[in-house]
Amino acid sequence: MSGKPLAVLVEAIHAAADGPLREAGFEVERLAASPDAATLASLVARATVVGLRSKTKLPKPLLEQARSLAAVGCFCIGTDQVDLAAAAQQGVPVFNSPFSNTRSVAEMTLAEIIALARRLFEKSAQLHDGHWDKSAKDSREVRGRTLGIVGYGHIGSQLSVLAEDLGMRVVFFDIARRLALGNAQSLPSLQAVLERSDVVSLHVPDTDRTRNMIGATEIAQMRKGATLINNSRGKVVDLQALAAALRSGHLSGAAADVFPEEPAENGEGFRTPLAGLPNVILTPHIGGSTEEAQEAIAIDVAEKLARYWRHGTTATAVNFPQVDLPQVKDGLLRILHVHRNVPGVLGKMHTLLAKSGINIHAEFLQSDRDTSFVILDVDRFGDRTLLDGLERMEETIRMRVAG
Repeated sequence: MSGKPLAVLVEAIHAAADGPLREAGFEVERLAASPDAATLASLVARATVVGLRSKTKLPKPLLEQARSLAAVGCFCIGTDQVDLAAAAQQGVPVFNSPFSNTRSVAEMTLAEIIALARRLFEKSAQLHDGHWDKSAKDSREVRGRTLGIVGYGHIGSQLSVLAEDLGMRVVFFDIARRLALGNAQSLPSLQAVLERSDVVSLHVPDTDRTRNMIGATEIAQMRKGATLINNSRGKVVDLQALAAALRSGHLSGAAADVFPEEPAENGEGFRTPLAGLPNVILTPHIGGSTEEAQEAIAIDVAEKLARYWRHGTTATAVNFPQVDLPQVKDGLLRILHVHRNVPGVLGKMHTLLAKSGINIHAEFLQSDRDTSFVILDVDRFGDRTLLDGLERMEETIRMRVAG
């Protein structure tokens, strides 16, 4: 062991992440695939920070055992693969990159809208099989058609702008109030979007509310001949119901980039009820997988992890009190203390510092319902008595001196 903090990166995270982490003093260990449960447990037990993408899960039992884990980086948009509440209870902030690959997903979705309307994949497959069919039957322009977007966040809203540039009408539904961009129209319900749209594109997270959000009932509410695109999460759509609607002709096409069960690594076998159906585009979860997006995500998340390790910055964490302070001044020491949000903790900390003759030069505290995070910039000292005292406080969740 080198004695350096260890950053474990799994799922072939872009190499651009290594630079910011190494500059912050980390040793970087990589794994190309999503590890099995036993391997992951071993890695997390040794890691100071863990970087992962969408396939690797960090559930509560694993987080509770990871006593050396300081932070988690989700090198993607979503964070549903990590039990965020459990991470917060362990004093572990979770960072992601909510903006870096929005353009990549929006562009791919737009390409699929056009490809499905023109039946391009179907025509291409016919030519590969040696069959020439120049018919215009069922091939349409997207101009003047209605795109329904379910989930009007970073990706959905960007897709909205791009689609309008092509002359499409855009309607959308989101459970949160969203500002409509351009001429897009907000509708009051999912059903209203399904009933009015020629193309429905899904851009929602994986939650209890969104799982199986699109089933047989919802598909029956869609226009005959409409198309459905799911580039969000695999458990949002009932694929058996979608396949049945495609076979019956109720829907004219579909595109899926995500699936309820996905292989852990490249080269593994894969099956789906949508395989072999005409005018269906299947892609292996590559919506955000462009070189530009993956490099941007790698740098973004790695820099967030590095800032947290060196300075205690949690301003972009998704599960943690938001704290952001400048770099600690020369001659001072920065203490990062995560504790249960109950009365009297600061008083205890101040008493310990005063008894040790340590002066506080800067202090910043933020709390949420259960957790408080305080940063203290204090006089430098060499005796561990004070740190041991802070760690032994019954309210302490996690404590360290910033790197």
